[in-house]
Amino acid sequence: MKKVILIVFVLTGFLSSAQKTENIIIITTDGFRWQEVFKGMDTAIANDKKFNQGDSTYIYKKYYSADGNESRKKIMPFFWSEIASKGQIYGNRDFGNNVDVSNPYWFSYPGYSEIMTGNVDLQINANSYKANPNVNVLEFLNQQPKEKGKTVAFGAWDAFDRILNEKRSNFPVISAFDKVGGKKPTANHKLLNEMRDNSFKPFHEDECLDVFTHYEALNELKTNKPKVLYIAYGETDEWAHAGHYKSYLDAANQVDKWIKEIWNFVQNDPQYKNKTTLLITVDHGRGDKTKAQWTDHGKDIEGASQIWFAAMGPEIAPKGEIKTATQLYQKQFAQTIAKIMGYTFTAPHPVEKEITELFKN
Repeated sequence: MKKVILIVFVLTGFLSSAQKTENIIIITTDGFRWQEVFKGMDTAIANDKKFNQGDSTYIYKKYYSADGNESRKKIMPFFWSEIASKGQIYGNRDFGNNVDVSNPYWFSYPGYSEIMTGNVDLQINANSYKANPNVNVLEFLNQQPKEKGKTVAFGAWDAFDRILNEKRSNFPVISAFDKVGGKKPTANHKLLNEMRDNSFKPFHEDECLDVFTHYEALNELKTNKPKVLYIAYGETDEWAHAGHYKSYLDAANQVDKWIKEIWNFVQNDPQYKNKTTLLITVDHGRGDKTKAQWTDHGKDIEGASQIWFAAMGPEIAPKGEIKTATQLYQKQFAQTIAKIMGYTFTAPHPVEKEITELFKN
């Protein structure tokens, strides 16, 4: 009898530690600073006439609190309720919880490449760089028999075709004004294409508004049910470069609402419910020591290497905001994504180890 009980115990332990994540959704919101994520609205920027778009009253009414924890909840309410209670959040440097990019450039293409390849390629030193020669983790996952044909990426910026090397990677990358639906678009596809093409284009042809990227990705999630989905929002970076603090905060607040919409669908769909992990991060940080530099990033801007990330899902222990001192790096995300899905990412180039702290003991 004791032997039977022992066998049952061992099997139960094995099953409880078995792979539970069958799907992963990766979300980036370009250049959104850790300062707003963890400390809320920056009053020095909001009070500056160069940056508040002549409407500091609106910014204060919508996002201000004397308590930074309350202010950050106003900017990202879903993030600081659902994810904070059921997942993990890293990057609050006030606790010495540091997350940084490893590449020396501190701007977008090198950052996204580092996230996706787990490698720093010093040749990737411009946003105009050619198609990425490095293998990315989405490409790797798409090569696995269980995931093949179930990987797709949506990005507001047209560079994602090159960053993810769509031609070689052999999975769809819908970026900027790319049409959705292929040769047999549905009525929804046609409407999305028409609205996007006829929309206001503040970023010209290089980048569409995030609302189109979001609903293209959400439509894909609902209809084709990908197992590996990447969504890259861009307006947090665009409005920061423009020096529009109100629009920058509004863009982040909207991303939070969209993450909530995605998660609510996930948790009410049989394919995804309790079998999906969400990972959220950024490509780079921004200036802060000199407040006027919050609009900028790059190797000459102090603090632009400082980033953050969050994760929630079956493999992730619900530890909330992590306040222990540590040093993590952007190049660890690729292997972390693979491990969450139950794989070890291998490529012709070096791949940094996963973030072991993230997983349940």
